[in-house]
Amino acid sequence: MNECYYDKRMDFFYNKTNTDTVDEWTGPKLIVVLCFGTFFCLFIFISNSLVIAAVVKNKRFHFPFYYLLANLAAADFFAGIAYVFLMFNTGPVSKTLTVNRWFLRQGLLDTSLTASLVNLLVIAVERHMSIMRMKIHSNLTKKRVTFLIISIWAIAIFMGAVPTLGWNCLCDITACSSLAPIYSRSYLVFWSVLNLVVFFIMVVVYIRIYMYVQRKTNVLSSHTSGSISRRRTPVKLMKTVMTLLGAFVVCWTPGLVVLLLDGLNCTYCGIQNVKRWFLLLALLNSVMNPIIYSYKDDEMWGTMKRMICCSSEDKSQDRRSSRIPSTVLCRSTDTSGHYIEDGIIQGIICGKGDLGDKGNS
Repeated sequence: MNECYYDKRMDFFYNKTNTDTVDEWTGPKLIVVLCFGTFFCLFIFISNSLVIAAVVKNKRFHFPFYYLLANLAAADFFAGIAYVFLMFNTGPVSKTLTVNRWFLRQGLLDTSLTASLVNLLVIAVERHMSIMRMKIHSNLTKKRVTFLIISIWAIAIFMGAVPTLGWNCLCDITACSSLAPIYSRSYLVFWSVLNLVVFFIMVVVYIRIYMYVQRKTNVLSSHTSGSISRRRTPVKLMKTVMTLLGAFVVCWTPGLVVLLLDGLNCTYCGIQNVKRWFLLLALLNSVMNPIIYSYKDDEMWGTMKRMICCSSEDKSQDRRSSRIPSTVLCRSTDTSGHYIEDGIIQGIICGKGDLGDKGNS
């Protein structure tokens, strides 16, 4: 029977896996990492708080999609908290941590990243279902959205707690990871592959959305010349989708690949030299999400600006009440809506308003 080491401090496991945390976390490298981390966390706290407040404050955002968007902002806010905890419990301090405190440190990171990823997947599926059914708003009720949000956090907390619940190497030192000294290498393989699969599903979902919108746009173009804005719609969608997917690929894939290589026990891959830079890159995704999913929406940006300026411009908001705001994907300036297909397309792209209202505008 293997001996278990529940009462050991982390220096025991770092020495077993030959992970030097002291030499690597000194000098200019430590200063650069901490400065970037601090700046990112401050931006995450401020920007995501504004997104959540904007959804609560503006009644135009009281739709399922925006509730999920606010939950994404909450997940990113939690990621900032997790990284702050990491900064105060890393480097030379890592070796002084107890097993439970180290599990808490990594569990917070895993929970926050899982919550963001699953929330992004739910948003993608919700948009896909709405578009394929030719509806602007999904059929999700507030109860269903609440259930989805609770489920997202339940999955995230469970995934963050899996190593603590037993999938670790405390009783089998030979199976310990190099990057995460008390995580089993088999768990890292599972974790990285699972996230890469979810990423692939998101790519497929957004490709289907783009192809559907492009096909509908081509059908519309064969019946009418359309406006310049309408003809540019597929280009706008393509650029936005590429931004979303590109940001996710750049921020997540390197770290997942490094975890996979560590799980496969690649001793010649030099993963120790890049691990914290890829962690910063993953954190950057939480910085970019408010920009990509919120700031491209003029109505969202206007609401946040009014909150920042501490002024309530009700008259200005009333004057803009007839304008159809853009959402995550783009802004459309064409409100003629003479065709059903055009209403569907603009609903797909803009995700706001009512199809019947578009047809009657």
